[in-house]
Amino acid sequence: MPHTLPSVDRPRWTRRHLLGLQDLSADEIRTILAEAARYKERCAGGQKLDDLRGVTVANLFFEPSTRTKTSFSLAAKRLGADTVDFTASTSSLTKGETFLDTALTIQAMGVQQMVVRHSTSGTPALLSANLECSVLNAGDGTHEHPTQGLLDIFTIQERKGPDFSKLTVTLVGDIKHSRVARSNIWGLTKLGARVILCGPPTLVPTEFQALGVEIRHNFDDVLEESDCVNLLRVQFERQRGAFFPSISEYAHLYAMTEERLNRAPEDVVVLAPGPINRGVEITPSVADGPNSVILNQVSNGLVVRMACMSLLKEAVSG
Repeated sequence: MPHTLPSVDRPRWTRRHLLGLQDLSADEIRTILAEAARYKERCAGGQKLDDLRGVTVANLFFEPSTRTKTSFSLAAKRLGADTVDFTASTSSLTKGETFLDTALTIQAMGVQQMVVRHSTSGTPALLSANLECSVLNAGDGTHEHPTQGLLDIFTIQERKGPDFSKLTVTLVGDIKHSRVARSNIWGLTKLGARVILCGPPTLVPTEFQALGVEIRHNFDDVLEESDCVNLLRVQFERQRGAFFPSISEYAHLYAMTEERLNRAPEDVVVLAPGPINRGVEITPSVADGPNSVILNQVSNGLVVRMACMSLLKEAVSG
């Protein structure tokens, strides 16, 4: 039997779209985290809710995706919404229809929320300026992946508590091409965390210092001061050229191994947004070990996305 969540004492959510964490305040981020925690408690048994009854959510993914697409679809269904899955390769885009006309056509079928992933940065913002429905960014180019950033932060909060000012979070890997890195940086720094970016100089440009983070290139030197290590995948599909001599050398310098884990704090939290490349960014023993929260991230993604969709509905409700 579906249940409806009780109301909570907080300011009404007013944002109709979720395009990135750069736009959100610290209080807005905390509101999403609190809503996600409520959903996690209420959905512990996998029960369905009624919060999005009568809402249709369309998933427009123009890049391959397993966990994000599935997570958004399942989150919508858990909230009682109808869902529409769009596949670009079998759509009218192949007949010459423009991207915007395709989106307008789908919206005209009664869609209230549109989840969009696209290889071009700014695509969700373009849609939000031209559509009446709410737009959720599921990853755009190298710009942002806000729900991944939120679920990473939610997972850290579960292990380390809500006071981020006491935490040092190190993001390791391909920062240059990572939209997850940008969303993590915006979210974590707004909550007060110290953020270190670590990787080869070619993948960790100095211009990121303007975002209020520290840049280091020797992973071994930052292990002892890291409360959390988030291992970001090398984005081979977005790279244009060679950014390091070989995969084996990258793994030697930047993979989270058992040896490195032993030199980090005993309670260090190891995250990886996925898909993980075992043996490149992380060894199997660490990925499957007690410090890893990789599967917790996947589970938490569901409730974080439920929270986001519910709040966007709240913003447009009369």
